[in-house]
Amino acid sequence: MSHFLGLSSFFFTILRKILFFWVKTEVVGNDKAFLQLDPDKPVCYVLQYSSFSSRLVLEQECLAADLPSSQAPLPIGDKDIRRSFFFLYSRQGQWFRKRQSPTVTERLKQMVHEAGLNPEIDVQIVPVSLLWGREPEKQKSMFKMLLSDSWSVAGRLQKFLIILIHGRSTFVQFSKPISLQAIVNDKKSDTENNEEIATRKLARILRVHFRRTRQAILGPDLSHRRTLVQSLIHSTAVKDVIRETAKEEDISPEKVKARAIKYGDEIASNLSMTVIRFLSRILSWVWNKIYNGVNIRNIETVQEIAKENTVIYVPCHRSHIDYLLLSYVLYKHGVMVPHIAAGINLNMPIIGPLLRRGGAFFMRRSFKDNKLYAAIFNEYLYQMFSKGYSVEYFVEGGRSRTGRMLQPRPGMIAMTVRSYLRNSSKPIAFMPVYVGYEKVLEGRTYLGELRGKKKEKESVFGLFRSLSNLRKSFGKVNVNFGEPIYLTEFLNQQQPQWKDQAYDAEYRPKWLNAVVNDLADEITTRINDASSINPINMTGLILLSTAKQSMDEKILASQMDTFSNLLKQMPYSPHISYPDGCGKDWLEYAEEMGLISRQKQSLGDIITLEGNNATLMTYYRNNILHLYAVPALVASLFQNNPMMKREKVVFLVSSIYPYIKAELFIHWSKDEIDDVIEQWIDILISNDLLHVEGDSLCRPSTGSANFVLLSVLARFIIQTIERYYISIAVLRNQGPGVIDATELEEQSTQMAQRMSILYGLNAPEFFDKSLFRHFIANLKENNIITEDEDGKLVYTDKLAAVVEDAKLVLNAEMRQSVLQVTTLS
Repeated sequence: MSHFLGLSSFFFTILRKILFFWVKTEVVGNDKAFLQLDPDKPVCYVLQYSSFSSRLVLEQECLAADLPSSQAPLPIGDKDIRRSFFFLYSRQGQWFRKRQSPTVTERLKQMVHEAGLNPEIDVQIVPVSLLWGREPEKQKSMFKMLLSDSWSVAGRLQKFLIILIHGRSTFVQFSKPISLQAIVNDKKSDTENNEEIATRKLARILRVHFRRTRQAILGPDLSHRRTLVQSLIHSTAVKDVIRETAKEEDISPEKVKARAIKYGDEIASNLSMTVIRFLSRILSWVWNKIYNGVNIRNIETVQEIAKENTVIYVPCHRSHIDYLLLSYVLYKHGVMVPHIAAGINLNMPIIGPLLRRGGAFFMRRSFKDNKLYAAIFNEYLYQMFSKGYSVEYFVEGGRSRTGRMLQPRPGMIAMTVRSYLRNSSKPIAFMPVYVGYEKVLEGRTYLGELRGKKKEKESVFGLFRSLSNLRKSFGKVNVNFGEPIYLTEFLNQQQPQWKDQAYDAEYRPKWLNAVVNDLADEITTRINDASSINPINMTGLILLSTAKQSMDEKILASQMDTFSNLLKQMPYSPHISYPDGCGKDWLEYAEEMGLISRQKQSLGDIITLEGNNATLMTYYRNNILHLYAVPALVASLFQNNPMMKREKVVFLVSSIYPYIKAELFIHWSKDEIDDVIEQWIDILISNDLLHVEGDSLCRPSTGSANFVLLSVLARFIIQTIERYYISIAVLRNQGPGVIDATELEEQSTQMAQRMSILYGLNAPEFFDKSLFRHFIANLKENNIITEDEDGKLVYTDKLAAVVEDAKLVLNAEMRQSVLQVTTLS
């Protein structure tokens, strides 16, 4: 027998090596740190379908990752089982008509039996999913249906052809182990057939696991694009709009239908796994050329929720790279790439068809006045969501030119919620994604646009011009997945009776707008919760808070360490990420990236920001400004005041917090913020940045190192408060009932531009019109200002109190300059 086993093992090894002359794999989850295997317990792998080729691939990947061999004997108590793997499905029937069906193998029964007899016996059962090509089924080509590793089970001849066609893009996913003893010990009753119950339960757990894993990797079956477009036209909602449009325009329904088909063809994606694989290879090369690495955080959550939910990916929008990068990351980690909402401006020659086959569906910027287009687009989204396709869109609408989260545009969210109200059978989960760049690809373009240069239209020629960037380095990229928002849970909290109503394509409940706005704010807030701190934004944060954007190298490195440690003492969120190394390492890195300059000095080198870099650094600083907003507000109160009662500090910070929260999308609620302020005060005290005298707080002595630290911290937020003060000063100068919100916004912007020039502020967002617009809207929400019958702004005594409190934060020179300019204007 031993000679037979040795010969069998020899031929198995030869066949494995022959197979891998052709097969190439992408593997996920084979990392020992991820699997957390106990070296003192045996490991047994389980494959879904009976397949000799799958056994060969499994063993190859176990050896490559230095995992326990699947071909080694499996020790169970005082017995050895021949192999450390089993199949969940086995072949049954005649040789040429064998089918695969769920089965309980003798190996599984024996493991359960031995574990039941001896509680000390445990086996780590590791499910391994294997897909050849991982291409979803398409109702387009019989050949592709036969030769795609999708939801159907392949026969021997079909499997041979699948390996031949798709073997070079084979995907293998190892999942975390299941404890056999945990299943055996989970006894529902003390009957004699506990062993049988445990066996059936384990088989059921594995069946569900494999089904959900394949759903996450493959996604639902795809329809042929032409069939999908036709189905949109035949929906009841679209038919009604076609009849209505034909009547309004006095044309035949056939002409309107032709127009509707044209709209559907313009919108619909045409996802091709061949193109996805091609883009994956191209993008792997591109990322290696322009980036020093792509760091991914919390991908395990995505892999888990994709098994049971329609996932809506909602990333921040900083660059055109965002959607390429996200699809690449998901594909590489075994999650089906999403269908991506893209602006119609990207549907240009060459690029448009490529993006469409990469999963993009195109939408017009606005279609309020086009009922037919709106009906087609709504129906398209409804089919996407109800069938379980993952979708990606940007809640900000466009790319952020300032590095801040933009105010959300709730249109796509509203369409998502309305689709879900029509059909909630497939649960929806929003997955916030933070993409953090150390150097954004379009940085120089943004700089020009912020200075007034007209935004360039996307074009093929512009794409080719951007290829010159492949010669440059853009540092590292962090892709952080945040905490998901489950739509059912959110609706239950916001509108508990939502399931009691009947919904169709036209019905919009009265509560919809308020719920959608709250959901949009929650999404943007959770995106910020997953922020990444990196050497570049930390350098910018501190240097931009100095008078001349210059600092001694050693002091700057020390301050970077201090402010990083402050945040670690009270983490903003469990989802944020920190850079490796210390302040000194970060400065060296920023210098290598060409974003800071060094002036050699005998007493110590000076680090400075010069020219365009000073303005560009505001972009990266703004990425993390929200993380330090609360302690910075506390520190700002001690710039003009050596001492202040603790109670007064908490009151003033909590008074201005609602405006900062709304602008920077900070997650603490109004009820939580007082406790948060108290905690930050304690942290500042423990770090000697504040001192306690009775019931008062005192700043460090003027000129001390800690006083400088407190001043730098305060300057993180001072410009934001100055911008608020400008709007209030303009309004008070004009008087009540004189100007409306639009005029106040315009005058505030002009004033901010003037102050920026006078004080040399290298921060284009200081005079960003949208920020003034949002602040004015928040003043209305908090009843500081109201509108009269003519739409003019009026205010109460509360505004005077705000001006008085500003004296505690802003220096006299700045306040006087604002008042003088407003008087002159």
